[in-house]
Amino acid sequence: METRVIIINEQGSPSVMKEDKIELHPPGKGEVLLRQTAIGLNYMDVYQRSGYYPLDLPSGLGLEAAGVVEVVGEGVDDLREGDRAAYGGSAPGAYAEYRNMPASRLVKVPNSISDEQSAALMLKGMTVEYLLNRTYSVKEGEPVLFWAAAGGVGLIAGQWGKAIGARMIGVASGSKKCALALAHGYDTVIDRNSEDVVARVKEITNGVGVPVAFDSIGKVTFGQTMDCLAPRGYFVSFGTTSGTVPPVMAADLQHRGSLYFCRPTLVNYTSSREELVNSATSVFSMIENGDIKIKINQRYPLSKVVQAHTDLEAGLTTGSTIFTS
Repeated sequence: METRVIIINEQGSPSVMKEDKIELHPPGKGEVLLRQTAIGLNYMDVYQRSGYYPLDLPSGLGLEAAGVVEVVGEGVDDLREGDRAAYGGSAPGAYAEYRNMPASRLVKVPNSISDEQSAALMLKGMTVEYLLNRTYSVKEGEPVLFWAAAGGVGLIAGQWGKAIGARMIGVASGSKKCALALAHGYDTVIDRNSEDVVARVKEITNGVGVPVAFDSIGKVTFGQTMDCLAPRGYFVSFGTTSGTVPPVMAADLQHRGSLYFCRPTLVNYTSSREELVNSATSVFSMIENGDIKIKINQRYPLSKVVQAHTDLEAGLTTGSTIFTS
């Protein structure tokens, strides 16, 4: 069958993304054909499109989507035709109407959760799950610093942290984004456009600093994040939207109070089928319990993929963004 896809033949600006049609073979052993009804946009897509992360070319783009199983390949026992399923953190190629997917990387979507919600939360929600539950186990009452608090991951993190009982301190840019983050679980949101982030964190924590800081910005915030940490604090670097962080010097970690630095990725935290299902189940449960509400603030048709990437890189988006195929 033929399907519409977004392809890149070279890495670079948003304009390298082109719409094409390809012939899709029937699903192979262990695969299913998924008709994709909603597709998630993530900053990882920008990294891969731009060349920050190398790709074998030509390549598709996109790491998460939701839809309906149309055809089941040989050896697939836990999915049937008509099942609603979603994935996050797969190989690039989600920007498509139809896609053959390994059944082992798909999870069934509960009836109480829509396809749009699934496409907006799988990758971001599982990212928050592993960050706050497993990279660092956030505890009730702890102050937690989270950069990009008004983004898709940030809005979920604020609500997840609040459900745990943590004191969530967000950082966002501009009054509108700060207000949005405050409405999604953060106790305090610092406007990095007009406030001194380090001074505010020290004020909030009575001069001690935070035991953990989650930083997806990278290069321009590295020094500030280091200065916000309490002795034996954890610097969790999980993104580089402003560029690569500088080299981390062991002696610097020592002299700043025996700090810890780590650079986790979702791939490593969902590498097994069991980890994937457990993480997704935790995310779905948070939605069903009402602890998390997904904020889909932008919807684009797949034909407007260049505009969507341009807006994301320009900082014009908040919350989650999805494509409709």
